[in-house]
Amino acid sequence: MISAKRNLDEIAIDRIIEMAWEDRTPFDAIQFQFGLAEADVKVLMKRELKFDSYKLWRKRVENCKTKHLAKRIAGIDRFKCNSQRAISNNKISKR
Repeated sequence: MISAKRNLDEIAIDRIIEMAWEDRTPFDAIQFQFGLAEADVKVLMKRELKFDSYKLWRKRVENCKTKHLAKRIAGIDRFKCNSQRAISNNKISKR
């Protein structure tokens, strides 16, 4: 499923896992940056994590209101923090 859409290197996979674990990063941000839908992220997480870690992550995601834009508070409409000016190659640009 994932390999058909895009070949991801180790750095991209690590970043996707990091973003998936972050509570404030919605799946839409991962899709915007890497082109992976929520179902693709779940497949990737299941493949890359230990089974117990995957179960813990799934439980956390199901109870997290900020991972899905439909469940978010109306005032949160961005993917990045206010103090972050630009993202370049997954790194915060220096000011």
